[in-house]
Amino acid sequence: MTGAGYAAVVLLVLLLLGAGFLLGRRTARPVRTSDVGTPVEHATFETLHTASLAAPPLRAGLTEESARKSARGLRSLLGTDALCLTDSDRVLVWDGAGEHHGRHVMDQVRGLLASGRDTAFASDCDDLDCPLRWAVAVPLTVDHRVLGTLIAYAPRESAVLARAAGEVARWVCVQLELAELDRSRTQLIEAEIRALRAQISPHFIFNSLAAIASFVRTDPEQARELLLEFADFTRYSFRSHGDFTTLADELHSIDQYLALVRARFGDRLAVTLQVAPEVLPVALPFLCLQPLVENAVKHGLEGAVTSSRITISALDAGSEAEVVIEDDGTGMDPERLRHILRGEGGKSTGIGLLNVDERLRQVYGDDYGLVIETGIGAGMKITVRLPKYRAGVHGS
Repeated sequence: MTGAGYAAVVLLVLLLLGAGFLLGRRTARPVRTSDVGTPVEHATFETLHTASLAAPPLRAGLTEESARKSARGLRSLLGTDALCLTDSDRVLVWDGAGEHHGRHVMDQVRGLLASGRDTAFASDCDDLDCPLRWAVAVPLTVDHRVLGTLIAYAPRESAVLARAAGEVARWVCVQLELAELDRSRTQLIEAEIRALRAQISPHFIFNSLAAIASFVRTDPEQARELLLEFADFTRYSFRSHGDFTTLADELHSIDQYLALVRARFGDRLAVTLQVAPEVLPVALPFLCLQPLVENAVKHGLEGAVTSSRITISALDAGSEAEVVIEDDGTGMDPERLRHILRGEGGKSTGIGLLNVDERLRQVYGDDYGLVIETGIGAGMKITVRLPKYRAGVHGS
């Protein structure tokens, strides 16, 4: 079962448990005229609302802060007198009565942390006024690793509470698994951006500085302008914040890159740029288009004896922005291109194309990979479709 399917099953069980618990409480008191819907509908809404409040903190992982923010909601879902969350070493939060029990919790769950199995135990409390006489502890497990425990306390042994605690703990585990996926995704994106930055060729940097130096005596003002373009381009390429940027910023960086290339090749390079103003605010993965333009320069200009033309367009396509980068250079064998996009081109071949294609699919889905038209001697045309809005994708 997929993570989404598992989360749906666990949420359904929570709804049924919550609905039964709240319905029992509801039938024990008179119905208020202000209540909306049937008792079951009202109980379902309350359970959903409580679960929705507890979920966001847990998406940050199992920490003292996330435990503190989610504990009250989790205890409300269970309807229990007290609830405790621990990691593998210490108590993260205690919510409810009998906080003095927290001193002995880690000793009582040591076997659970080792075995990963639910356990129930008597509280053995010497305080005659303490309502907590029994507890059930459930492991919080992600990828077969026990990260901590959820412990529910009650005045007496309860099979219903034991089952409910197990279901709530499994729901917490789903949130923690999603937190792990978020962290893995962030680490992967950061690694891919580092790979792209490493691909900014030392030869390009050397050639750019050499071109700038060539203007120092003949045209000092041009040399100054190019040096500023070089500084801005490198500052943008090596920035340390944000996984996403705007189309406006990405195109501005591309323009600076092309200014440095034109300083080296002069009239051999002609660039046509067509941009619809309404797509400039569209967000996209950072360093997503620049490698494609660098590819166009490499195959369209550096491999050509004569001049080359590169066309870049960013146009409005309804709910999407469509970016097309086209060159009239040497092109590529389509079969070789397929090998590159499958990651079979070797460490130094087509890293930029593969990297961008994978990142687009990760962010937007498989329908948004690169569309590439090419042939030997026929140049290359790369089309990128970008949704104007996608949850979690914001330019910075």
